[in-house]
Amino acid sequence: MTEFRTKRLLNAPEDIVTEAIAGMIAAHPDMLGSEGATGRAVISLDGPREGKVGVIIGGGSGHEPAFAGYVGRGLADAAAVGNVFASPGPEQIMDAARAVEGGAGVLFLYGNYTGDVMNFDMAAEECEAAGIPARSLAVTDDVASAPAERAHERRGIAGDFFVFKIAGAAAEQGRDLEGCLAAARAANAATRSMGVALTACSMPQTGRANFQIGPEDMEIGMGIHGEPGMRRGKIETADAVVDELLAPILADLGLAEGQRVAVLVNGLGATGQLELYVLNRRIAESLTARGVAIHRTWVGEYCTSLDMAGASVTLMRLDDDLQALLDMPCRTPALTVAGALPPVEGRVRAGRARQAAQAEAAIDLGTLATSGPVTPQVFRAMMRDTADAIAANRDWLSELDGVIGDGDHGITMDIGWTAVRGVLADAAADETITRTSARMSKAFLDAVGASSGPLYASAFRMAGEAVADRLNLDAAAMVAWVAGLRDGILSRGGASLGDKTMIDAWVPAVQHAEAALAGGGDVTACLAAAEAGARAGRDHTATIESRRGRSAKLGARSVGHVDPGAASAHVILKAMHDALAARGIG
Repeated sequence: MTEFRTKRLLNAPEDIVTEAIAGMIAAHPDMLGSEGATGRAVISLDGPREGKVGVIIGGGSGHEPAFAGYVGRGLADAAAVGNVFASPGPEQIMDAARAVEGGAGVLFLYGNYTGDVMNFDMAAEECEAAGIPARSLAVTDDVASAPAERAHERRGIAGDFFVFKIAGAAAEQGRDLEGCLAAARAANAATRSMGVALTACSMPQTGRANFQIGPEDMEIGMGIHGEPGMRRGKIETADAVVDELLAPILADLGLAEGQRVAVLVNGLGATGQLELYVLNRRIAESLTARGVAIHRTWVGEYCTSLDMAGASVTLMRLDDDLQALLDMPCRTPALTVAGALPPVEGRVRAGRARQAAQAEAAIDLGTLATSGPVTPQVFRAMMRDTADAIAANRDWLSELDGVIGDGDHGITMDIGWTAVRGVLADAAADETITRTSARMSKAFLDAVGASSGPLYASAFRMAGEAVADRLNLDAAAMVAWVAGLRDGILSRGGASLGDKTMIDAWVPAVQHAEAALAGGGDVTACLAAAEAGARAGRDHTATIESRRGRSAKLGARSVGHVDPGAASAHVILKAMHDALAARGIG
């Protein structure tokens, strides 16, 4: 039987984000522009100005009109745009920050996902180092993703809409950085959402459904990347669905008679206005019956999940300040609130000067150890073979991720390793393994973002530093390089053994490699042992519950499924071993 693939209007899947940004700017040339070498910073033409806090939002593509659709006067000053379902990287975020920073600092706003947190944290660190005050807030509105006592673990979904609006209005009003952060925190604390999915979404690169859901089923509490929710059951009436979505939202907000709310009824990509208005009818009835006043309602697509059918409901409990900020005028491609916007004075000059790059210290190759069969040329050949292996396993890794995550892990790893392959081609013949590792680190991070970007960027950097005294690698140095990968991932990600992450493959891989080294194993034998350890760790992840990342919300539902990060770790180590074995290197 022919496999069904989603039909899309695109050119090359790898160009979809770049071309979409170009098309968006072409549609709104009076509002939007782009800045920076990455091409992923969409900026407001008439919002940023000297003395005003720069509000920078961001996240992965596939949620349109979020995030760039909320860039404009009175709302966000810039958006950093990542790949599909993947966080932007620090350099993309910094392009946005440099373009709109007006001397009053910047406020980063994003959904509470591991990749976004890591990448925006790295950008905030870079801002502070450059003398730009920076604050961050991760939106946590999804009541389905964690109980109230662990609200800080909740996902950010369509509630971004209200938090972004409030923070943008506070900045437009002239509040300082701490004041804008306080307003954003107040909005986040007052906002709750919950969604339902009727169909799966599909990634542009694969055209296949990220997960399986029966033709008569629905998933209550679904995330905006296809993450499973609280329960799966048969499709119910619109009123019954609304009642189930509203109940935890109302309970969590503690709404009482006489209070006011703003309402967002959001389509996830393939549910039309006709159905959304049916949902809103029941929401209005329910709130009115409880004596809760509805101040404003928005119905439409505001934070989507590619082509997923379904919807989410968001309420923001209003006080006088939140209501006033919500009502302030703004003008963006996705949201306009009518009202007079005074002319902009003291506009920020776009693209502030970058700090001068530090000159790389020259290395005396004659001081480096030359024992060992893995020369810089052999090392680069190993890395090219690894990139090929990741590409060959891309769809399989994404399928693994689609079951317990958002279905993009293989795609993300392939993007990162394709960037690595590019810098390998540029390497001088005598470039050291440490220098090559450093360039791999930057290439991966600039290309990927997501959680894999910071993790593997740290991994390559620390691996290279572990062999900085060597030109060639012997068995001990090869094990040290692999251990550096593990250490870099641990230092940036914070996961532990047993959390059902890539660490569950990297830790036993290093343990097995060190044992082989202690037994006198050569380079190839040590990598064979590392591969065996990674394979055992990968397989073990299928027997445990996830405690980190998006799949942590699944609990027992994650058992029986291999962690995709652990699977890609095994692919990497197997490719490294096979590259040496094929060349007869021992």
